[in-house]
Amino acid sequence: METVEMNSVSLKRPHSEDDVANAGEIKRQKISEKSKTGNDSGQSVETVTEHPDKSLLEGTKNEIIPNEESEEQEDDELEGSDEDGDPESFADMMKHGLTESDVGITKFVSSHKGFSGILKERYSDFVVHEIGKDGRVSHLDDFSVPVDDEDPSEETFTVLSDEDKQRLEELQLLKNKETSVAIEVIEDTKEKRTVIHQAVKSLFPGLETKTEDRDGKKYIIAYHAAGKKALANPRKHSWPKSRGSYCHFVLYKENKDTMDAINVLSKFLRVKPNIFSYMGTKDKRAITVQEIAVLRITAQRLAHLNKCLMNFKLGNFSYKNHPLKLGELQGNHFTVVLRNITGTDDQIEQAMHSLREIGFINYYGMQRFGTTAVPTYQIGRAILQNNWNEVMDLILKPRPGAEKGYLVKCREEWAKTKDPAAALKKLPVKRCVEGQLLRGLLKYGMKNIISAFGIIPRNNRLMYIHSYQSYVWNNMVSKRIEEYGLRAVPGDLILKGATAVHIEEEDVDNYTIHDVVMPLPGFDVIYPKHKIGEAYKEMLVADNLDINNMRHKIRDYSLSGAYRKIIIRPQNVSWEVVAYDDPKIPLFTTDLDKLEGKPLPALPTDGKFRALKMEFSLPPSTYATMAIREVLKMDTSIKNQTQLNTTWLR
Repeated sequence: METVEMNSVSLKRPHSEDDVANAGEIKRQKISEKSKTGNDSGQSVETVTEHPDKSLLEGTKNEIIPNEESEEQEDDELEGSDEDGDPESFADMMKHGLTESDVGITKFVSSHKGFSGILKERYSDFVVHEIGKDGRVSHLDDFSVPVDDEDPSEETFTVLSDEDKQRLEELQLLKNKETSVAIEVIEDTKEKRTVIHQAVKSLFPGLETKTEDRDGKKYIIAYHAAGKKALANPRKHSWPKSRGSYCHFVLYKENKDTMDAINVLSKFLRVKPNIFSYMGTKDKRAITVQEIAVLRITAQRLAHLNKCLMNFKLGNFSYKNHPLKLGELQGNHFTVVLRNITGTDDQIEQAMHSLREIGFINYYGMQRFGTTAVPTYQIGRAILQNNWNEVMDLILKPRPGAEKGYLVKCREEWAKTKDPAAALKKLPVKRCVEGQLLRGLLKYGMKNIISAFGIIPRNNRLMYIHSYQSYVWNNMVSKRIEEYGLRAVPGDLILKGATAVHIEEEDVDNYTIHDVVMPLPGFDVIYPKHKIGEAYKEMLVADNLDINNMRHKIRDYSLSGAYRKIIIRPQNVSWEVVAYDDPKIPLFTTDLDKLEGKPLPALPTDGKFRALKMEFSLPPSTYATMAIREVLKMDTSIKNQTQLNTTWLR
């Protein structure tokens, strides 16, 4: 097996499916130019541009390290970019971003020539199905609701007017000084009053009701049963004992990330988001299918939301006695379409056979390290060095690159005044990391940066040090493959159960590269017994860190470490090349298409364009972008993408 080093490899630029209003006025441009690659990949670049969108900003992440509960969402917590305005200026700003080589991603395992293709030209070209811990792949294929005599009637959902619902929501969320809401019963019958009582209690958890006579008219009075504690806490007495406490359902979503979807569901159901649980977050720019569980919300109420939700659907309802836990999944199954491919049939066969038989290097993908000029691993390194002034400076100082305008103004104010209050005034959104740190500095003062930084949610704080671990791991794996190639050698590490052991000389023939793991640095791991073990120490020494003392005086920042396979071989790999003429037509049917009976459009046998449709399953802790990178031999960084994308404008 041959390893190939990556020097300067080109990338396709996808364009957004959710076009901007004036997209029709912007001409679709295409250019092809030969890439200059040290590995003679023979790869060409074709750039398709309509608007400088976030096609890869969201990335193609599978779940991240399930043994760290904080890491399932952390790549999605990275600061967003502000690409409004001139595409050229956006590309100029992205010159300050990272390339793959900046974070140690430099090697390939396959020897085929690279070829170009458009990744995520449409978000519907990237479909993710969750694989549960029992190995079952999640699909949306059933809208029916479990029959339950305890469920309220359909009239429950329509008996209240929009005005009544608004007043009840304000009462439920304590948004005004009212202590109750009175709803007049227009057609007074016992049955009508019962339906209104049921509607208020089921749609607005935490509220109780009673009937009152006022001036000869009947009113249903809604009020808080137990003050703030009752807010959004479903009443125990209203849930049948025979029914499982959690309603599990399949969430099908398009172009929306998992937390956004849950926040929308929470808003419609008028409950807190924390009553939902899931096994992992999924990409935004994709169609994804995953299991969700929610505490004491009926399938009937959830199914009713399908009438009013945009871009997602709920189905496959069942009641169970347990929630879901982060990291419990076996992985994800991907269906990916790479459009307008340039590779020959032979190149494609070589690339896909290599992916199936050898796999790809299990690098941490680019979204792990942020999108701006200050990589997240630099902040993580400063935390581990206990250099809190540097942490504060890296988060708040002005930085070149693509950022939202208000963040730029906030940073400028901070650089000028070092006044947390003045800088905060420039931020309309206070929940970003910068706003949280500034609030902490305002509360604890400039001499207590540790406490100020502690205001930032734990997941976000740990994101930085995990990013540094990932940066070290990527660099060390590239060195390992450069030094020893794709074979197991004495001194490598393999796992026996959960314990890492070194490969001894006499046992080396019993193992392959697929058995080899490498450590993320920490106090509870061992290192290879060859040159790479020393390389770890040298890299940390250069960063003023002691590999033998990874405990931090603040317990949260003590790194225990972990082990990660260096090569991943995807499962259930299949592929086909399809011809098409219209770039906008779908090239496969989704779960929703099948439920709605939508057939796949007829495809020509000899179309203007060719697409590679591939499917594969990956375990948790792996990035689909790194698998696709291995097939196309392309740099997945936003910096490389945007610079190629604006060549035609210059």
